[in-house]
Amino acid sequence: MHGAVFCAPRATPRLVAMTGQGFEVRRARTGDVRAIKEIVEPLVQQRILLGKELVVLFESLQEFAVAVDDAGEVIGCGALHVMWEDLGEVRTLAVRADWLGRGVGHALLDYLEGEARALGLHRLFCLTFEVDFFERHGFAPIDEQLLVDPEVYIELLRSPDEGVAEFLDLSRVKPNTLGNTRMLKAL
Repeated sequence: MHGAVFCAPRATPRLVAMTGQGFEVRRARTGDVRAIKEIVEPLVQQRILLGKELVVLFESLQEFAVAVDDAGEVIGCGALHVMWEDLGEVRTLAVRADWLGRGVGHALLDYLEGEARALGLHRLFCLTFEVDFFERHGFAPIDEQLLVDPEVYIELLRSPDEGVAEFLDLSRVKPNTLGNTRMLKAL
């Protein structure tokens, strides 16, 4: 086999979290992206979540987990974005309206927190209107305090990611964050 590339076996990622509640949580796949967009879009229209183009969802697919029902339909989604060596952000946590109140959001957040721990993160940030939900899961509101060292702040300013700009509370993203609460959880 001339020109073949051989790779060492990788550790198996956590693929599925069984819930026993008629759905499971797993890593997102390319075939899930359009369903993610469909679940998120009503929340974008209500200005609860920031909209993402389909191409951006495909590009960030590795950050996403999905909840799927017993028929394999995507019923919820959430993403974990690594911001720095000890800090991540829970993003785009959304559940299909007909599945609200059935533990889907809780299971997705638990899954994302497990992924954060596996990556070595020690803190999770979120920017949300759903303060009660995140408080029930150990997040606490934070004020305008600087959450990173000044040196890290300067590094994060170089990021083109809008979510990082929201985390830094930059004035250019203030219209996107009006009414949202900045929250943090220590893992």
